Amino acid sequence: MNGPHDMGGTQSFGPVNPEADEPVFHTEWERRAFAINLAMGMTGVWNIDKMRHGRERVDPATYWASSYYAMRHYGLVIQLIEDGFVTAAEVESGELAQPAKPVKRVARAAMIPDILAGGGPADRPPPQPPRFKPGDKVGTRTISPTGHTRLPRYLMNCPGEITIHHGAHVFPDSNAYGQGENPQHLYAVKFRACDVFGGNRRDELFADLFEPYLVAP
Repeated sequence: MNGPHDMGGTQSFGPVNPEADEPVFHTEWERRAFAINLAMGMTGVWNIDKMRHGRERVDPATYWASSYYAMRHYGLVIQLIEDGFVTAAEVESGELAQPAKPVKRVARAAMIPDILAGGGPADRPPPQPPRFKPGDKVGTRTISPTGHTRLPRYLMNCPGEITIHHGAHVFPDSNAYGQGENPQHLYAVKFRACDVFGGNRRDELFADLFEPYLVAP
């Protein structure tokens, strides 16, 4: 969706100032915010694509003013309310007002190292042969979805070239809504910077894009 997260190619947000030797957590609340997000993610009530879409729907002013863990917290609150785990009044008061909703599973502390180390592989058997192969020229579609997508706004309607076929993977645009994994072929696509941003730039950039985002020129 065209939300506050889709900042590629935008201007006037100021410089990026990396923090030297930045710690994983600056404060204890950041550690707790990450733990709560991880715990809810392991319940099985939603998937990573739905989690990402929750963050995309944080109010833009709040999103841009938030730190990394604050943004994840606000996105989680949206999901918790939508899926009936808390009410807006409970979030405001910080007090439980209704019985806790059951979940599919609970992650114990001893399980966390293996969970984090294992990740969440998204590759799947291909449902059909790929339409494209390395070396093929392609274009990207112009879409303005109200839902989740992994096609960045700044790469829409751009010419590119397939460089790698990654096989088939879970399609986020469907998975974010519980509509099934709908595996789609995934490609590394090379773009000329001048085709994306204009000017006479000689740089190239690469993006991993799903087949439904691509068209033959």
